[in-house]
Amino acid sequence: MEVKLNGKALQLNFGVRFVRELDKIAGMELTVKGVKQNFGMGLARTVPSLKSYDAAVLSDVIYAAAWDNKSRPSRSEIDALIDNPKTDIEGLFDTVLNEMAEANAVKVAVKNLKA
Repeated sequence: MEVKLNGKALQLNFGVRFVRELDKIAGMELTVKGVKQNFGMGLARTVPSLKSYDAAVLSDVIYAAAWDNKSRPSRSEIDALIDNPKTDIEGLFDTVLNEMAEANAVKVAVKNLKA
């Protein structure tokens, strides 16, 4: 998937690496006996919020999916794209969800997780 950001093409990749990146951002982290442990769950926590049109979650998803870009945009740049009144925000949500629903690594989770 491609998104225009500051006049440049931003490639979004929703593969396994996306899931790992999302786990870093939205995963469940617990401290057990003084040791931090990441339990993943980023996708499970994110998809329902994305389906309910949470703009902060959309920003997280775009940032995580942009992992493969030579010059990864900052969180502020992605937030500015979402905040821009010229951005078709509903269309962006729908496109991201549709792309995730087709990506092999996440399509089953997207199908089964409800908002």
